[in-house]
Amino acid sequence: MNCRRVKAEAGEGRHLVQAAATVTPNGIIVEILGGERPHVGAVALGLPRPSLADPEQVSCNVAVLPVLGHKDDEVARPAAARAARELNQPVAVVAGLHVERAGPDDINRLVANAHQALEALLVLVKAGRTGSGG
Repeated sequence: MNCRRVKAEAGEGRHLVQAAATVTPNGIIVEILGGERPHVGAVALGLPRPSLADPEQVSCNVAVLPVLGHKDDEVARPAAARAARELNQPVAVVAGLHVERAGPDDINRLVANAHQALEALLVLVKAGRTGSGG
């Protein structure tokens, strides 16, 4: 099999977010999971395409399917868009972050950690390495 697995993380304790990617020859599968109860909360598929404003630039379309009652699409959608544009490949993102009785600070920390973990993951994917960071 011609696949590679890449991992990164950000945060700690109940705000820890783990990101992992399976890099295939024809696309990337990304998991962004964390908090006290990781789960499947939303799936987003980012499909790169030439930008309408400048065909030399990469843009993308994103299709999102959230699980009813979850807001994980707010992490999955931008992650799929960012990764598809940067890597110029189809990217499927599964996101699931949950902290019991989360307040605004908890949510902000989880979202920030998800973005940080994705950034670290993209660096590793582009460099062709595997690893973990936090």
